[in-house]
Amino acid sequence: MRGWVGYARGIMSEQNHHVHGHTPERTAEDVKLSWGERRRNKIYAEIERNRRGEYTVPTWVLAVLLGLAVAAIAAIIICG
Repeated sequence: MRGWVGYARGIMSEQNHHVHGHTPERTAEDVKLSWGERRRNKIYAEIERNRRGEYTVPTWVLAVLLGLAVAAIAAIIICG
């Protein structure tokens, strides 16, 4: 059990933040930002992506459209 504690401590240490070529999801500066600032930055980044034409349709919208199409075809078959 003691070996696991040493392993975890080595993984979580500041100097070993790049484990097996994996880069951290957030930088130290990102961690210091408040939730509101991170949210605002995320929204600004999304707006910029949309302006460049890199927008995507949310999955739930695609699911609703598929459901409507299936319902329309079923209604045509049943009523037609």
